Amino acid sequence: MTFGRISSHIGSLAVFLVAAILLFGTASWRSAEYDEQYTLLLVSGTARPAWSDAAFTGAEVRQSQAGETGVRQLADNLRQTDVHPPLYFAAAAAWRDLVGPGLLRARILSVCFGLGALALVGWIARTARIPPAWAMAFTLGSYGFAYTAGIARGFALAQFLNLAGIALLMGAERCRRPAAAQPNLTQTTLRQTALALSGGLLLGAATFANYLAVFVAGAALLWLLLRRPREPRLWLAACGGFALLLPADLWFFLAQRDSRAGQFPPFDLIHAIALLARYGAGSIFGGLPLYVGGTTRLLVSGMLGGLLAALSALVLWRWRGLARPSARVLLVMAALAPPVGLILLGLASNSTPIELRYLAFATPFTALLLAGGLATLPRRARIGIGGCILLIQAVSLAGMVTRAETMQPARATAEAAAGLAWPKGVVLVPHGNDGVGVVLAFASEAPDWLPMLVVGSNDPASRIRIRAGAYRRVVLALLGQDGSSRATVQSMQAAFARQPCWRWAASGFNVVAYDRICGED
Repeated sequence: MTFGRISSHIGSLAVFLVAAILLFGTASWRSAEYDEQYTLLLVSGTARPAWSDAAFTGAEVRQSQAGETGVRQLADNLRQTDVHPPLYFAAAAAWRDLVGPGLLRARILSVCFGLGALALVGWIARTARIPPAWAMAFTLGSYGFAYTAGIARGFALAQFLNLAGIALLMGAERCRRPAAAQPNLTQTTLRQTALALSGGLLLGAATFANYLAVFVAGAALLWLLLRRPREPRLWLAACGGFALLLPADLWFFLAQRDSRAGQFPPFDLIHAIALLARYGAGSIFGGLPLYVGGTTRLLVSGMLGGLLAALSALVLWRWRGLARPSARVLLVMAALAPPVGLILLGLASNSTPIELRYLAFATPFTALLLAGGLATLPRRARIGIGGCILLIQAVSLAGMVTRAETMQPARATAEAAAGLAWPKGVVLVPHGNDGVGVVLAFASEAPDWLPMLVVGSNDPASRIRIRAGAYRRVVLALLGQDGSSRATVQSMQAAFARQPCWRWAASGFNVVAYDRICGED
């Protein structure tokens, strides 16, 4: 083994160890998120909680999420109440049975999938003749990849399966058939077919973890067909493996397709392109513009946009040398598939389903292309440009772990509410669209003793005051995270502001407190 190869392995191992520390830290320190509560409910066997008029505590909520579920119950709950396929949730339920309940434990499963995906990036880089340590470092530094690898949702599993499927398809494509006269022709043919079939099956499994993984999977299958148009045997095998899970995908998708009507605004091409540009840059460089305001924010956004354009130009300029010819075509197709697919999905559904985490599926392939382009430059230029990119990404990831602007507000709101409610207050929490994301994210971060009441969007002000009348202080959690919760927050504020028996007492992050100054109701 040459010195260069040894140093490459050491560099890849170092990136992997840093990734393990970073992703575990991200999973430990970030606030609970809206969508993660669906995961915790489903793996505990609950479809949707029915909140009573009585107060409950964070300890009671966590206890209610300690139940168990079976495969059939999980499938029924998903088909009736959610919009996602079951593979991730089945894995999360099995993982929970192994390590126990809790949000952090659930997130660690995604961390494991994220580390597996990063290792596959290194394998693909070696196969494509791209420096693996650089490719892994740029992938880890990408905000979209690191973020989705630290939350209790199915993105990390789908990412891992997509990369594993592509790795097998690349192996099948590289496995050259010997001459017909050679005795190992049948063995090689069977090996190619098995690799292609397994790769297609893994790509299908990725869509069974997250429907949007189909964009990268479709790009990989199209690449295999274009690579060998006169020899469709491998493509047919890959498509056969992919198709094995399509009936199950459709069984869930057709039952769920109308369950989140109105989740996204109507489709507008200009708005969609603007979102793709914003979230595309954010998936690589994170939320740095969020940390500043005014003119400075525009300046930072412009600089990051210019850097991304310059790096894209570098990839085009060094195109012929950045990887094996067939591999670089695959990487470009896989990197472009998510944004193109989201535009096509928006046209088909008349909505704008564009979020940063959806574009995270493109980040490993973007990182591979970038690492390949830098590898063609002289050593000093490679180290200088690469170091600058990694520095920006490091600052971005530090913000992801520490800055409130990059997190959902449950933890900070719960901490502020607990400080104002102690010792005899109650917290009013808006119900939200379905009583899951807003309420449970807050309850997950609340201390065990903190009492809370769920307020519905249709509750009149008089009823809100009556329900809170047993407490001397009410703390309003101003968690307007969806249309229903925003309307409820307004009702909550109107119930106590300028009321003769209630007086403003204090305020904090996303909270405001009122004291009852009249006698017992």
